[in-house]
Amino acid sequence: MTRPATMRLHHDDNVLVALEPLASGSIAAGITAAERIPRGHKMASTAIAPGAPIHKFGQIIGFAGQAIAPGAWVHEHNVTLHEFDRDYQVESQPTAVVEPAASFQGFRRANGRAGTRNYIAILSSVNCAATVARQIVRQAEKTGLLDAYPNIDGIVPLTHGTGCGMAANGEGFETLERTLWGTACNPNIAAVLFVGLGCEVFQIARMKSAYGIAEGDAFRSMTIQESGGTPATIAAGLAALRDMAPIANAATRTAIPASELVLALQCGGSDAYSGLTANPALGAAVDSLVRQGGTAILSETPEIYGAEHLLVRRAASQRVADDLLARIDWWRAYVARTGDEMNNNPSPGNKAGGLTTILEKSLGAVAKGGSVPLSAVVRYAEPVTSRGLVFMDTPGYDPVSATGQVAGGANILCFTTGRGSAFGCKPVPSLKLATNSDLYRRMESDMDIDCGGQRPADFRPANRDCLGCRNEIRDSRLWR
Repeated sequence: MTRPATMRLHHDDNVLVALEPLASGSIAAGITAAERIPRGHKMASTAIAPGAPIHKFGQIIGFAGQAIAPGAWVHEHNVTLHEFDRDYQVESQPTAVVEPAASFQGFRRANGRAGTRNYIAILSSVNCAATVARQIVRQAEKTGLLDAYPNIDGIVPLTHGTGCGMAANGEGFETLERTLWGTACNPNIAAVLFVGLGCEVFQIARMKSAYGIAEGDAFRSMTIQESGGTPATIAAGLAALRDMAPIANAATRTAIPASELVLALQCGGSDAYSGLTANPALGAAVDSLVRQGGTAILSETPEIYGAEHLLVRRAASQRVADDLLARIDWWRAYVARTGDEMNNNPSPGNKAGGLTTILEKSLGAVAKGGSVPLSAVVRYAEPVTSRGLVFMDTPGYDPVSATGQVAGGANILCFTTGRGSAFGCKPVPSLKLATNSDLYRRMESDMDIDCGGQRPADFRPANRDCLGCRNEIRDSRLWR
């Protein structure tokens, strides 16, 4: 069967998506392209008057900045954006579907939580200790410290650029404290070593007191000043690792119900295919996981703006809906204070890939969350205790957003990308879903699943190929 050159995603749409580059004068779906239309970009399917809404996915993605003729390329040169009313009505939720129980091979922790990996982590309490933390890991690798411990996946340094030169109270301090301690408690980590300088604002002793932490086999801490300087602290850190390694190595994989998976959802380097292939495919996986009793964390608040009404409809309660809208209002106020606008996102790469406005990007991004009810909204790095689909308030910057999800308890991450991403997320495995087959073939060493569905002549089916995603989009419930 010959693949069509364009696709209409919803019967209300007044644009078509070019599935391949359209030359000026070419005819697709009975419409003559007035100019070259790049792959993944939009062509007007009818005349659009100045100021009229532009519809894709059956939703508004912007407004015509000028008269747009049928066959014209629809992109940032002729699309504007302004606020408009959206329906924030909470709808009744569908009856839950139960699937046959599934399981995975994971690590059961003493506190009952389950990990997908088994790491030792070295966390710095302040930027001043970051080099020492990394050097301890390098020395451990150089000396082969883990050679005798096959059940340990590695030693990972987790450092940051703050911890001093900040207020000792307030939102900034509390966020850092939640993030560091939440990361240390991630179930993929078997043992933790905290390294500080000693005189910083963020004191390890204060954190231990706040969370009732005691030193033991799986938790150690030290400061550079008290340990006698950089070389002495590196040596002390290596000694601590030698003590903790046998404890961490005692953990072995065992069958664990899929209900204990906590899946972080991310997209980065998005293109127009993100909302057509990889994100809906991931959304279908989220629906399946939630039906197993598992949890998925959707994040990046600036990248659901313009699609938040779709999540509100799925809110488990009015309280959950109000919590989500409060987060959207905070970001509106934030960009107003800084003189920015929500539409500063998409990035240049997103736009080159066919995304014109933040609304278009957001409508594709929320598809990662499937169609299940939204059970809770949490702050950045706050522990995720609700099952089902949870929204965490984070920035749209992938590494920062994923860090908050890991601190919240995510034990696996799925990351969709259309332009290409090399992001890793130790201590959590990061599965990359390519939105198109060209990207998958070009960056195969970085990608895990091809959601493009383009099959070469010598194709042999494999479990890493997401077939049929493009055709199923017509019947998707994700944007209704």
